[in-house]
Amino acid sequence: MNPQDYIAEHIKNLPRSGIRDFFAIVSEMPQAISLGIGEPDFITPWKIREASIFALEKGKTSYTDNRGLFSLRKEISSYVSSFFGPEYDPQSEILVTVGVSEAIDIALRAILNPGDKVLYHEPCYVSYAPSVSLAFGEAIPVGTIPEQSFSLDPEAFEKAWEPGCKILLLNFPTNPTGGTADKQKLERLAKFAVAKDLIVISDEIYAELTYEGEHCSIVDLPGMKERTILLHGFSKGFAMTGFRVGFACGPDWLIEAMMKIHQYCMMCAPILSQEAAIEALRHGTDDVMRMREQYQKRRNFIVRRFNQMGLGCHLPRGSFYAFPSVLSLGMNEVDFCHRLLREQEVAVVPGTSFGPHGQGHVRASFSTSYDKLVEAAERMERFVESIHAETDNVSAVV
Repeated sequence: MNPQDYIAEHIKNLPRSGIRDFFAIVSEMPQAISLGIGEPDFITPWKIREASIFALEKGKTSYTDNRGLFSLRKEISSYVSSFFGPEYDPQSEILVTVGVSEAIDIALRAILNPGDKVLYHEPCYVSYAPSVSLAFGEAIPVGTIPEQSFSLDPEAFEKAWEPGCKILLLNFPTNPTGGTADKQKLERLAKFAVAKDLIVISDEIYAELTYEGEHCSIVDLPGMKERTILLHGFSKGFAMTGFRVGFACGPDWLIEAMMKIHQYCMMCAPILSQEAAIEALRHGTDDVMRMREQYQKRRNFIVRRFNQMGLGCHLPRGSFYAFPSVLSLGMNEVDFCHRLLREQEVAVVPGTSFGPHGQGHVRASFSTSYDKLVEAAERMERFVESIHAETDNVSAVV
């Protein structure tokens, strides 16, 4: 028996996540400081946890409607209207999912036929291209560049378009670069989407973590609500990663198509997580703002330190990631990460884990405590100095 004969061909060629493999090593190093996982170090606020506990004590352990608790969908409708702009019917235009990851998966599967193409920007979240492949689509990456702080470049999308493109997949603020999209650029991109008759999937999970100016959503622009699926959730801004609850808002015909897949593969999001999400939307926004202030303080510190040690780093305008360059050290991003972990026990992620356009960079999350960031920066500076010393010694010998 050859096990590989029983694995689907498109799965054989699917790469493992570079993040997960790397941090399997970190888990065995108790003294290591991890700047790798995109998870808030804040514990979920007590009132949100309490809502879930109280629901359990009341015996709320059943399935919910496939679309999610109607009470939660009403709260989502109200929150989205106040924060993002458009109004959605909680009865037919909102679907509660098991995080944004599930929402991306079922949105792509609901829309793509084999061979359909998806435009997306890169570096990007690790699951985008694999999710397109799993839906038998073709992923077309559009590079963003450090000279523009990895921000949205509508012209690059226009040039990358080719016949067969069906979806425009966006993530602003962006994981891993912290890149953002201003209204003027979004307006140009919206006109492009209408002209090419594209469905837009907009993953805005980091929307609350926008540090300069206000977050602008493409769904709030003219002509976009009817062709856009807005994805959002509670993991990042509300520090609810383990609750695994998110949502999709969109035209009723798209939400219905997504719900068909959701009802068979997932049934519904956990009821206790949905109860916690209701409390988060009703009374959790003050906690989000307090956490954002801390992230901004950490961002300013770590970006300053990276630049001081010669690792050029733009100021991310959103999310909780910095994306410094290691090119000045004359080594690639993978070697940098492995040596840094081995020699100084600090974990960051190679930029190429987020696509080829991440070459020469590493992702460092500042969603860890300020004290740990200070210690991590000191360790990284020692490592950078040791690399420069090696280079100087080689030059002296030559």
